[in-house]
Amino acid sequence: MNILIVYAHPSKKSYTFQVLERLKSVILKQNWNLEISDLYASNFISDMSEQEYEREGFAKLDLPIPEDVLAEHKKIEKADCIIFLYPVWWSDCPSKLKGWFDRVYSVGYAYGQTESFPKMKIIPHGIAICTAGHPNDFLNEIGIAQSMEKIMLEDRLGKRFENKEMIILGGTLELEKVMEGHFLEIDNIIEKIKTKIN
Repeated sequence: MNILIVYAHPSKKSYTFQVLERLKSVILKQNWNLEISDLYASNFISDMSEQEYEREGFAKLDLPIPEDVLAEHKKIEKADCIIFLYPVWWSDCPSKLKGWFDRVYSVGYAYGQTESFPKMKIIPHGIAICTAGHPNDFLNEIGIAQSMEKIMLEDRLGKRFENKEMIILGGTLELEKVMEGHFLEIDNIIEKIKTKIN
């Protein structure tokens, strides 16, 4: 089993980093292959260049895809499951992760396919995990949870994934009340992956 985690948080002092460490621990206990795209640690460029825009906006497939984007394509092609792990900032993911989608989902690869260009494979399972200060009940009440799920699952993951789900680890402003439950959810991810992929 090949697992790719696309991780977006700048601080190792964050709760999101603690979740990453827990996630790594439970995955490695399975003797699965784990690869991590740490977008901040690798200084992933989230802004599209003018040439990239020209390629995307006008579907100029003859223009080159940058090497850092091709490296992400290679990771995607090996993955049986991709986990996106990030904090909720102003009702969405950090700009680093948004930029990952902007650049890595390049024309001819993730959409607008032609026979002359390698197409992104359908990933068996995708999981979006986000940490949020507000409790899940509040995020549902004000419609933010539904909005985040719609954008992440239906647009960003879309038909590129056979199975997809979102896990909101809310209530982190009172961390001592929620951490145990959150870590149980992380531990249970293993069984979900096994069920969806096998």
